Amino acid sequence: MMNPILEDLIDLLTLEVLDTNLFRGQSRDIGTNRVFGGQVLGQALAAANNTVEDRVVHSLHAYFLRKGDHTSPIIFEVDRQRDGRTFTSRRVVAIQHGRPILNLAASFQVPEDGLEHQNTMPDVPPPEELEDVAEYRRRLLKTIPEAKLPRYLFHERPFEFRSVETPRFMESELGEAREPRAHIWFKTVGPLPDDDHLHRNMLAYVSDYYLVGTATRPHGLTVWSENLQIASLDHALWFQRPFRIDEWLLYVLESPSAAGARGLARGQIFNRDGTLVAVVAQEGVMRLWEPSK
Repeated sequence: MMNPILEDLIDLLTLEVLDTNLFRGQSRDIGTNRVFGGQVLGQALAAANNTVEDRVVHSLHAYFLRKGDHTSPIIFEVDRQRDGRTFTSRRVVAIQHGRPILNLAASFQVPEDGLEHQNTMPDVPPPEELEDVAEYRRRLLKTIPEAKLPRYLFHERPFEFRSVETPRFMESELGEAREPRAHIWFKTVGPLPDDDHLHRNMLAYVSDYYLVGTATRPHGLTVWSENLQIASLDHALWFQRPFRIDEWLLYVLESPSAAGARGLARGQIFNRDGTLVAVVAQEGVMRLWEPSK
């Protein structure tokens, strides 16, 4: 029997067909005051996938326009911009309460062979030697009342995350600067069907975790610091090689720059044998307020 949390994620990424090029998806509360950006990404990619045959997505580029309402469904309108001999382009607008909350462009390709090279995966401990992030959260509750912590820290997720570095929310000295890098193993909490589109939709969903938060590390902050406003502005994802998201993948994160009240982060995703399967980039608002008195 499939894990019910994972089954719910599959349902979330399975859209209702309203009309030609028009779909509806539901929303979930993960403990924030908005729709999780990865949810809208995964659903928008699913909408585009529903209009393409015999081709696989190789890249997507999205802009988050407004925060979504997790109590309401989302309408996805697909524009079939181009169907070429090798490449297909789709544009998707996610609409809620009559206004767009996300624009996404995705490109699909007929599979073909060509020249290959890739970066080398960093040498890090395997996931079996690391604790699940959920265990850190349980220990945190022994020292800080749950009412004083963000709700999303305790949301039960459909993914296992095992961080090579100590999760930032567990560090005793949050004012101490850290290198703007992180390494996190992840996979779904259970096996999935052999559906390549589903695995890619789920990677789009999970790729929004931890990414722009990497840009807070050199500044002694976390994504739940009281005086920090942080929100994703855009998201790009390039699918390089086949993968399974129900098998361990390593997310290698770095932030090359923060400037203009924005933080920039990049990610590389490797499978267990060191194959680079995807590359990610994201920029987000990273605005510091005066501490409340």
